[in-house]
This record gives sequence, structure tokens and C-alpha cells, in this order.
Amino acid sequence: MKAFFKKLWRYSWKAALWFFILSIASVIFFRWVPIPVTPLMLIRCVEQKLEGKPMKLKKDWVPLEKIAPSLQLAVVCSEDQNFIKHHGFDFEAIDKAMEYNENHKKTRGASTISQQTAKNVFLWSGRSWIRKAFEVYFTFLIETIWSKERIMEVYLNVIEMGDGIYGAQAASKTFFNKDANYLTQSEAATLAAVLPNPLRFNAGMPSGYILGRRSWIINQMYNWGGVLNYEEKEVRVVKKKRKD
Repeated sequence: MKAFFKKLWRYSWKAALWFFILSIASVIFFRWVPIPVTPLMLIRCVEQKLEGKPMKLKKDWVPLEKIAPSLQLAVVCSEDQNFIKHHGFDFEAIDKAMEYNENHKKTRGASTISQQTAKNVFLWSGRSWIRKAFEVYFTFLIETIWSKERIMEVYLNVIEMGDGIYGAQAASKTFFNKDANYLTQSEAATLAAVLPNPLRFNAGMPSGYILGRRSWIINQMYNWGGVLNYEEKEVRVVKKKRKD
């Protein structure tokens, strides 16, 4: 029995070592290489097949400079307003979410753009503590190895934006018949508004709820001055006239 546990420990230690080596290597590799496919994309394809639907997977990787700055700012205003300042985790938002969840049946999350990116690229869907622990680990890795621009670039190329639609370019083509680089402020805010539940809401036919969220996001973008500055720790607010 002692020999068995010794052998088990040896294999476990080797498995853990290889996991750390491969995970770090993959994060370094994807620092420059586009993400070909994510676990969520594959899961959605399986779900579509099981439901008897044709498999649908629309994605088209584009560099960050070909994604409208208005969309980059819109998702920050909508999903993670401390994106530039934090190091992967917004502890103030976590505290607020925990306090809110203690008094409400409908829970509220506090995942940052970095956490969502780590989950989408490297992990599976779910709410288990094991998956959450892996999410923390990969979030730490990408915040350490990738720049904020790279995190945003990956996020906006893999995030689910509709049924079988992933990334800014595919969503822009599908809903607005244009490249992501030419999205207006209103269109960018609409795409950002559906992110919490892209299978329920449709950016091409926004409901009253989405229109309300869009207005709120546009107002937040206006308050920021319409500029997302990756270079500074604090976001520089530039006063300029709002355009659509």
C-alpha cells in the first residue's frame, strides 16, 4: 500500500509539473498567435447537433486595430470599467456582488474582461469551484504575460455575440453588414449590451431592454470622453463632442 501511494504521488507530481509547463507555454504561444477555436465554440456545436440543429460557427479573427475603438470602449463600460487599472480581478466589484447576492435571489457576477477571456480560451463552462480555481490561475497568467491590448484583442475575437456567432467581426458582418472597424457608437453599444446573454438577445433586433442598456452604455462612453487609453494606469478622459 505504501508503494502504491508513493507511485501515485510521483505520477501526480509529474502531471502537475506538465500542466504548469504546458499551460504557461500555451499562454506564451497565444500571446502572438490567433485563437483557432475555444471550448465554448465546440460545446455550442455539440449542443446544436444534439438539438437537431445545423452546426453554426461564425468567426473571423481580426487584429485589434481593425476593431472600432468605440466597441473596445463600449465593452469596458458595459462589462469591466476598471479593466485598465486592475490586474485581472476587481475586488471592489466582487465585494459589491457578494453583498448584493446575499439579499437577492438573482445573483450578480463580478468577472472581469480578463477572467472572461481566460475562461473562454482555456476552460469549459460551469460554476464549480475547480473551474473557478483554474480561471484564477489562467487569469493571473494572461495578465502577467499578455498586454491589456492583447487581452482585449482576444476577448473581442472569441466572445459569444449570438447563436453560433463569435467575435466582433462576425457579429458586425451578421448584424450590421459591415466590418468591425466601421461600427458606429450606437452599433458598438448594442453589441456590448447583448453580451450578458447573447443567446437570448439579438443585436440585429434589439428589444426594449437592450435599447435601454444601449443608452446607458452610450452615456457611460460619453462620460469617459469616448477614449480608451491603454497606455496609462488611469484612464485619461478626453472631452470631445459625442458622435454617432
